Amino acid sequence: MCSHADALERDDGLRVPQGKYFLVDAGYAAKRGFLPPYRSTRYHLREFGTRRPQNPKKLFNLRHLALRVTVKRAFGALKNRFKILYNKPFHPYPTQVELVLACCILHNWILRYGVDEHVPSEAFWEGNQEQDSGIDDNNPDNLAWVAMRDMLADQMWVARAAHNA
Repeated sequence: MCSHADALERDDGLRVPQGKYFLVDAGYAAKRGFLPPYRSTRYHLREFGTRRPQNPKKLFNLRHLALRVTVKRAFGALKNRFKILYNKPFHPYPTQVELVLACCILHNWILRYGVDEHVPSEAFWEGNQEQDSGIDDNNPDNLAWVAMRDMLADQMWVARAAHNA
């Protein structure tokens, strides 16, 4: 199993586009291209059903988790439908990208034009419980990315307050 650092350092590895970032779990450090939730702030979707976030960090973690769950759900649906996505990729990276795009296109076509027994109805779908990834990243957080996360959290908090006023 390779770490995200290995994936970034390889010639054919992962490239994070300029100005973009991946939402990652709390096992990762905040660094260029990787934005984790706040570690010191507990967050569970169950908590937010009855209580509103009480500060910018909790609001950020709520939205971070909600988006990550949505992305996991989408990939779960694709993997359930297209078993090729479960296998370790042996195709070159550009082909892998095209495979995922082709699967997305086929998935959307089936949803629009045909009933499919492999995709559960959203009314009865239950997501998996959030679990720790077990990733142990010994690299400290990059202060610039910590500051960016703080800025995003503050902007969300101000926008929420203005919306509720």
